Amino acid sequence: MIVTEGLLKEDFIAERCEPRAFEQWREFVARAENSPEAMEAVTGVPANQVREAARVYATAGNGAIYYGLGVTEHAQGSTAVMGIANLAMATGNIGREGVGVNPLRGQNNVQGSCDMGSFPHELPGYRHIGDAAVRSLFEEAWNVKLQDEPGLRIPNMFDAATHGTFMGLYFQGEDIVQSDPNTQHVADALSSMECIVAQDIFLNETAKYAHVLLPGSTFLEKDGTFTNAERRISRVRKVMPPLAGLSDWEVTIRLSRALGYEMNYTHPSEIMDEIARLTPTFHSISYERLDELGSIQWPCNEHAPDGTPTMHIDEFARGKGRFVITKFVATPEKVTRKYPLLLATGRILSQYNVGAQTRRTENSRWHEEDRLEIHPVDAEDRGIKMDDWVGIESRAGQTVLRAKISERMQPGVVYTTFHFPESGANVITTDSSDWATNCPEYKVTAVQVLPVEQPSQWQKDYSRFNTQQLELVNMRDLAPATSGK
Repeated sequence: MIVTEGLLKEDFIAERCEPRAFEQWREFVARAENSPEAMEAVTGVPANQVREAARVYATAGNGAIYYGLGVTEHAQGSTAVMGIANLAMATGNIGREGVGVNPLRGQNNVQGSCDMGSFPHELPGYRHIGDAAVRSLFEEAWNVKLQDEPGLRIPNMFDAATHGTFMGLYFQGEDIVQSDPNTQHVADALSSMECIVAQDIFLNETAKYAHVLLPGSTFLEKDGTFTNAERRISRVRKVMPPLAGLSDWEVTIRLSRALGYEMNYTHPSEIMDEIARLTPTFHSISYERLDELGSIQWPCNEHAPDGTPTMHIDEFARGKGRFVITKFVATPEKVTRKYPLLLATGRILSQYNVGAQTRRTENSRWHEEDRLEIHPVDAEDRGIKMDDWVGIESRAGQTVLRAKISERMQPGVVYTTFHFPESGANVITTDSSDWATNCPEYKVTAVQVLPVEQPSQWQKDYSRFNTQQLELVNMRDLAPATSGK
């Protein structure tokens, strides 16, 4: 969009960015079809306000961008983040304290799990599995042969399972049945698998499909590290022994040994030592250094033995900065006469994620059910009053919630949370996802909302399934222990 005229830091760009890429990007943003006027009809934000915001950001001296799931949970989420990075580079708002592009993570160790290779195409340190030199380091350390092709992302796993080519999953601390979109597709995929292992601290919705349940440990029962959004690695120290007798890493080791692969770690510090040996950005990190410094921001190696509070001071990891063309492509999820409203889902302060932990606390006094928030205009058009039961139908499915008349959204938009499994919030979200990451498009689902008098068919089926699973758990708890087994 034309928001950068007069705002560009030419000296900065000349030093830090690839000239050809910058010129291509500058030509792109100068096109009329990419202007704030052209985008005004799409975004609903007046063009003059877009320009004003851009100039405030560019001329503030220090300008920092913080974004959350409202940016990324869209079909063009990755494109939006690239556009944000373009803007930070074009205005020189990187490479010093008080600036930068800063994602706000949904949980406390999302950054840490990404750092350690929790992507199907990357090894720790964001190194691609297709890099033979990188792969050989891990093959030698682990004494195994690694495949050079990326694995499947979660949506691809579900599709493969329903086609009979993906037969097992091992879950650790995640409840995809409640959290992932298109719940019925997820349930069909899990029902098609031959072996599901769930490791968690509670019986969540995914664990009800599991063939094997393994104990999980809480943060109070762990030794390890968490890494937050500013790349800060902090120690987690055990304050009580795990109720189940084993920490998460010890369960993983026992399972690995039972499957024929020997793991010989005796303490989490040894795992950190291996990370430091194999990952350049962690070369100088150890439990001893963490205890000495309190916390460390990676990269921490021979070039930065005490860590790196500010990144990209002189250059980027790839050298010159690269501007990426970020043409807007509308979501494939469209409103129609049949589905005239847009549904967005999100969280509330008193409930954490899918509520598996917080629903068991007094927090439920503040938020005891998921409700559908609907604007008074849309409610009046449909004869809906406060607390009425309403059916929400999308291309993926249908569920029923109580209505909450609210002016927090604009007309045409409805909203709900997803903290209670019986609400079926993700029964109605679709498989639409980001083109690069497959992050689900939770913020855009076309729906219709009408008054109803009874639960949806999915909710009736869920109630029967849930009762059956809880009865099976009770039968196990009441069964006498078998001696010697």
